[in-house]
Parts: sequence; C-alpha cells; structure tokens
Amino acid sequence: MPIRIATVNVNGVRAAWRKGMGDWLEGRGIDILALQEVRAETSDLVGLLGPDWHVLHDAASAKGRAGVAIASRIPAIDHRTEFGPEDFDSTGRWLEADFDLAGSSITVVSTYVNAGEVGTQKQVDKFRFLDAMQTRLPELASSRQRTLVVGDLNVGHRKLDIRNWRGNQKSSGFLPEERAYFDRFLGSEEDSDYNAGAGLGWIDVGRRWAGEVDGPYTWWSQRGQAFDNDTGWRIDYHLATPALASAVKNYTVDRAASWDTRWSDHSPVVVDYEF
Repeated sequence: MPIRIATVNVNGVRAAWRKGMGDWLEGRGIDILALQEVRAETSDLVGLLGPDWHVLHDAASAKGRAGVAIASRIPAIDHRTEFGPEDFDSTGRWLEADFDLAGSSITVVSTYVNAGEVGTQKQVDKFRFLDAMQTRLPELASSRQRTLVVGDLNVGHRKLDIRNWRGNQKSSGFLPEERAYFDRFLGSEEDSDYNAGAGLGWIDVGRRWAGEVDGPYTWWSQRGQAFDNDTGWRIDYHLATPALASAVKNYTVDRAASWDTRWSDHSPVVVDYEF
C-alpha cells in the first residue's frame, strides 16, 4: 500500500493559502500532511482544506504563535499532545496521530522545535524541548514499530545541512550542543552505523536518500538573496524508525521555481512510503 506523507512549516496557513499553497496541495497527491506554524484556528484549517480532509490541530497557548496540525485523507484512530514535563509549555509544538492503513499501523508526529536564541530564555526552552524529544523518541520506537517524526526541527545536524556553516557555529540552529542531540538520535559522523541504527536508532530519511551532498535545503532566510543563491538550511525532517525507513520509495523537497512563487520560507518535504 503506497502512502505519501508531506511536512511543511507554512509560516501562517492563511497567508500561505493566499500565496498558492492550495494550488500546490491540489495537485500533489498527499495522503497525510503535517503542518507547523499554523497560526490559526482549527476552523480556519477545516475551511481551507475542505471536507475531504480530516484535521487534527494543536494550537499554541499564545494566539498567533506556533501551532501544529496533521491533515489526512483517512481519519486517525487516536492522537496525543502530551509532551515533556508538566511544567513545560509544549502546546502547539507536538502532535502524535495513529493511523490504520489496511491493517498496518503507523504513527505520525508533527513537531515544531523552538527556534531558540543564544543567551536568552528561548534557547533554554529549546534545550528543554530537545531533552523531551530525547525521552519520547525511545518510547515511541519501542511501542510503535512504524513511527515517523516530521516537521521543522530547527537544527542543522551536519555541515552538509547548512550552506554557511562556518559563519553560524555560534548561532542557534547550528550550535554544537544542539547538534549533539541529533548525534544521539541518529549517531554521529564518527559512528560506523551513523543513520543506520546508531544512537537511538532513528533514521534521517532525507540524508539517507540524498547521500553525502550539500542539502537539499528546506529553508532560506527572507533577507537578501538567500533563496536565489541557495544559501539555505536543511532543518525540516522525516525521522523514521528503521521499519518505516525501509519502506521509503521516493524523497523530494518541493523547492519553488523562483523566489516570488514561494508561499512559505520553508519548502515541503514529500516522501513516498510503501508497505
């Protein structure tokens, strides 16, 4: 059974829709769509997507901020938003949904990791979120054989994942401390089985598919000519358990044809799986 799963940070779904997101979605054949930075109400999502989509949405506690959603052609059989310590506000940043696909169960998580800012509370919150991920990922892998964590993870794991890595080693998103979490999730470059069972055993589908090449990037700053020069970051991921990673048939970053045809500063990451 083939299934196409996409993730994209929409940077405000209503604005993205006005700029052409609906046209992209109409012709892309997506079965499960994970969204981040929704910045809208559930009713907005339902109205934009229409009756053919089942919508789960966890809005941020602060209106107009963050927000994650999962829209699907088939209804989820269960979902969860609890994440991290009770005193940590992860609302609008972590949504798990379980699906039954012709007898095969799959769990999809849409997540939006804090952007962070060095030397501020925002960076503290980001590390707390990554700590919670480090706890939750093994729990998911042990209880659900086919699990996929997708979204804007706001960390470039390796030098291949950011064009200007030399100039960003002290910037949030490429700090050594942040990248060390991904070493624990996936293994480090020094591990003989990096991205093949090292660390916590998760697989970075994009890196496995693309190989040892720069990018392919998924986010570009709105400033300057970053998009035109492809000075980007690969911070949008499909992290899969081994059983699900082995089912990948195709991986694509839907990069816009030009700067003025973009409907978000992120590009959708679209992956085909087959059971």
